[in-house]
Amino acid sequence: MFFVYVLYSPEFEQFYVGLTTDIDRRLTEHNNGKNQSTKAFIPWKMVHKENFETLLQARKREKYLKSAAGRRWRKLHIRPRGATE
Repeated sequence: MFFVYVLYSPEFEQFYVGLTTDIDRRLTEHNNGKNQSTKAFIPWKMVHKENFETLLQARKREKYLKSAAGRRWRKLHIRPRGATE
C-alpha cells in the first residue's frame, strides 16, 4: 500500500505533498526535522491522505497534487483552519 499525503504547517501556512508506504513514520520524520525541505516549517499536521495499490498510481497522484491544477484542487478541497493558500 502506498500513501500520498498533504501536510500543513499552521505556523508558517505552508503545504507539503509527499508519498510513503508508512504514513505514521513519515509524519514523525517530518516533525523531527529529518527531511531537509520540511525542517524549517515544523510543526506539521496531516490534513489529507489517499491510499493506492501501486507505486505508479501514487506517483501519478503526487505529481498531480504538486502541479498548478493540483494546487487549485487542494485549495478547493483541503482547507485547514488558518490556511491562506
